[in-house]
Amino acid sequence: MEKYDIVIIGGGPAGLAAAVAARKAGTKSILILERDRELGGILNQCIHNGFGLHTFQEELTGPEYAARFEAQVLELGIEYRLNTMVMDISREKLITAMNRERGMYQIQAGAIVLAMGCRERSRGALNIPGYRPAGIYSAGTAQRLVNMEGYMPGRKVVILGSGDIGLIMARRMTLEGAEVKVVAELMPYSGGLKRNIVQCLDDYGIPLKLSHTVTDIKGKERVEGITLAAVDERGKPIPGTEEDYECDTLLLSVGLIPENELSGQMGVELNSVTSGPVVNESLETSVDGVFACGNVLHVHDLVDFVSEEAAMAGKNAAHYVKDYVEKCTEKSSGYGKVISIQPTGGVRYTVPSFIRPENMVDQLTIRFRVGSVYKKCYVSVYIGEERIIHKKRPVMAPGEMEEIKLEKSRLIGCRDYETVRIQIEEA
Repeated sequence: MEKYDIVIIGGGPAGLAAAVAARKAGTKSILILERDRELGGILNQCIHNGFGLHTFQEELTGPEYAARFEAQVLELGIEYRLNTMVMDISREKLITAMNRERGMYQIQAGAIVLAMGCRERSRGALNIPGYRPAGIYSAGTAQRLVNMEGYMPGRKVVILGSGDIGLIMARRMTLEGAEVKVVAELMPYSGGLKRNIVQCLDDYGIPLKLSHTVTDIKGKERVEGITLAAVDERGKPIPGTEEDYECDTLLLSVGLIPENELSGQMGVELNSVTSGPVVNESLETSVDGVFACGNVLHVHDLVDFVSEEAAMAGKNAAHYVKDYVEKCTEKSSGYGKVISIQPTGGVRYTVPSFIRPENMVDQLTIRFRVGSVYKKCYVSVYIGEERIIHKKRPVMAPGEMEEIKLEKSRLIGCRDYETVRIQIEEA
């Protein structure tokens, strides 16, 4: 049986950054397992710019960003296997994988980094009435068809959902000569970045209809049109608000789901809000020696933050292998105090979910999302009744990830409290 100190599941931006960081932290025996035919993951089809401003201080396309990390992987001599599907992972970190050259085989890992990314929510989750005609695509599938395969999904397009991929595809389809008639969004706010709304919709005169959804799809063999309707505060269509649009293509950008089937099978505790693993300050999951990062942990809006988070996971995995980090679980008190992070008052979730102050870096980044749009507000952090952070924010929206930094020195002495509370407060 093969043995590696660290095995990384996924060769996208998270997996590559984790591998590079683990090697720089001193681990020599590293293996990346990637199911696709090339490294880079979803970045290979993201040919628009806007990547790398935080990581490289310059604007890159998706393939260019991925190429920077691929070059580091090659330069550092990190081993990787393409076209390899991971079938199972045991709690003892025994990985069962399969590819055409080796068949089915097993690998024993000292530590594992989960970096499988996420997938798009499909039409089946939406319960839209109508037949199943040709012309209905997820936005990511359409992006791959246009940017990598050279196919045009259609010429008259309606997009349901205002996630970043949907917004970007509205611009991409327009540039390829299609007519994008409307982008509809069920929620009263967009699920994408503000800059994408401006650059992809406003600049091209594409209307965005908030609090609207598709109630009917016309056509039996091919999409011939759709019906949009306004929705009430419960998301139910309002009779009499229907509008018909003639189109041959419907693109769905209705959310991303972390790919955690493997995680669930091996017994990793999952967060009901993010659908990703519950992790501590080291990004270690509830299974000892298994770490998670990137979109498999929680859906990010910027790949630069994926790389930053993944580098932390890779470094901590390397420390785990070298026994630099004392290991304990959330329920164990053998290695010092465990403090849970409580999202409340508009904060939907936090990553990490709990911290062990003795194992923290001096300044730990806590990432989170809010559940609604807030203007002229504050992000506040409390230990008991003491407010230790009060950060002003002009606007906060669910489509944009937020972060605050916790100081280790402020938490080390907090022996009397078991929770840190993060909430939104009005100015």
